[in-house]
Amino acid sequence: MMFRSHMDLALAEARKAAARAEVPVGAVLVGPDGAVVAADGNRTRALCDPTAHAEMLVIRAGCAALGSERLPGHDLYVTLEPCAMCAAAIAAARIRRVYYGASDPKSGGVAHGARVFSHDQSHHRPEVYDGLAAQEAETLLRQFFATRR
Repeated sequence: MMFRSHMDLALAEARKAAARAEVPVGAVLVGPDGAVVAADGNRTRALCDPTAHAEMLVIRAGCAALGSERLPGHDLYVTLEPCAMCAAAIAAARIRRVYYGASDPKSGGVAHGARVFSHDQSHHRPEVYDGLAAQEAETLLRQFFATRR
C-alpha cells in the first residue's frame, strides 16, 4: 500500500480548533486499511477538560469504534508533537505510527521533555515521523498566540 499523508485533514481540524478559540492542534486516527477512523481538534475549553487534547479525543473515538482499549495497526497524524500525557496514551493504545508536524520544545513529550517512548516503562514504542507540514502547523500556532499576547 502506498503512503498517503493525512496531515491535511489534521491541519483542517487545527484550523477549526482555532476558530473555537482552542489551541490549534488537530489529530487524525487512521485504521490499518488506510481509512480515517476519527478526526478532531483540541477541545479543552469547550469540554472544560484539560485532557481533551486532539490526540486523546481521536484515541477515545477510535477505541470506542473498535470496542477495544488498544488500536494496533492504527496510525496517528497530529499537527504538534504530542505532550507527555498524549504520548503515554499513544503507547497504552499501542498505536503503530505517529506522524507529527511542529516540534514542541516547551511541552513536547516525544522528542523533547519527558521523551515518553524512550523510557523502559513505555510498554510500546510506535514508529515516529516528525516534520510533516511542520511549517504550516507552526504558522497556525504562531498566528493563534500572536493574537493573544
